[in-house]
Amino acid sequence: MSLKNKLNRLKPHLKSGVEKPKGETASADDSSAIPFFDIWEKEKAAPFYFDGQYCLVREIEYPLDHRHGDYQFADFLEAVSLWNNEQARHPLSCNGHKPEDLVFFDTETTGLGGGAGNTIFLLGHASVSGNSIKLKQHILPHPGSEVALYQSFLENADYTTLVTYNGKAFDWPQVKTRHTLVRDHVPKLPAFGHFDLYHAARRMWKHKIERMKLSIVEQEVLGLERKDDIPGFLAPMIYFDFLERKNPEGLLGVIRHNETDILSLITLYTHLTFQLLGRDKNQSPRETYEVGRWFSYLGESEKARQTFSELAEVGNEQEAAAKHALASEHKKNKEWAQAVILWQETAEKGTNQIRKDACIELAKHYEHREKNMELALVYCRMAYEVHREDRGGTKKDLLFQEELDKRISRISRKSFPGQAHHSSN
Repeated sequence: MSLKNKLNRLKPHLKSGVEKPKGETASADDSSAIPFFDIWEKEKAAPFYFDGQYCLVREIEYPLDHRHGDYQFADFLEAVSLWNNEQARHPLSCNGHKPEDLVFFDTETTGLGGGAGNTIFLLGHASVSGNSIKLKQHILPHPGSEVALYQSFLENADYTTLVTYNGKAFDWPQVKTRHTLVRDHVPKLPAFGHFDLYHAARRMWKHKIERMKLSIVEQEVLGLERKDDIPGFLAPMIYFDFLERKNPEGLLGVIRHNETDILSLITLYTHLTFQLLGRDKNQSPRETYEVGRWFSYLGESEKARQTFSELAEVGNEQEAAAKHALASEHKKNKEWAQAVILWQETAEKGTNQIRKDACIELAKHYEHREKNMELALVYCRMAYEVHREDRGGTKKDLLFQEELDKRISRISRKSFPGQAHHSSN
């Protein structure tokens, strides 16, 4: 960088109230020095100039009636409306926001690890704009243009409501690291706040999807199958090849991969919202059960009870699990009569784990609240019989047996003080 450019950059700091210079759009003469500019132009990418550097910015739009997987983008507007009519707290709730407030964001980098050696060469984001989805991608043409890249990325957008896929652990920390290197020359990063759909997908579908790659979630859940897609792990090699040859032909595949990732975030957020708020009519019993568990974890007991109650009445493979979970919600609210009825049902019907858990809850209830040691022992013995059916040698099995023996001995002493007592073995 020339001394003249450095001095020009310092000028805004000499007087208070003077903003940093804005980037400039390119003229026809500016673009003549960009290798393979005709290809970039066909891909709707234009140069963004700032302080003697340039990056490339690609902008495309999709109408709201465009279908991506099982949903149209217009369905996202309904998802936002649902959250604005929902009082329950949830990490995915955008209550208080308009559709255009959410920014769907993804990056492409030169490696999967962290640290300053990992360069972001593509910053992509999309949001609602009028009657369309506007997608913008900021592309780094060479490593010396990061000032222009981050200037173009930060100068005209609000990224305080990002929607990402594992962005909290990867994308945004990488942005912060690279921004640190150029922070004296570009706008500040906004306060970080976002919705991470990776963790949401794990909560909802880990029972049926082993690897939570976005492309797998697309295929298994969202009704979308990519064709001729560039695998993400090839992106760094393709970018390094682009740096050497300047021909963007291969890099365009990575750019389209990033585009699909971002559009899929819109569909995924819509689908998760419809599942969480009861809008998805094709929701499986297991998915409904996971929704209830999530609300229970968040302390939204009323929402959890509503979900479990609906599932418990249907008569499906999740009935026992839903009743047992509903009993736990009653327990939290000290509604013991309702909890006991449900525990009695699940002690007789359910998986062995559910039956054991229900028996222990009943034993504790009758020992400590009802002071009925006879019934407490009955349910301890029932738990022992169920445990014996599939008892293994794991640490968890041994610990359960040890705790059960202690409980039986204690209740026996209360029932027959002064007599010798033996464990269940």
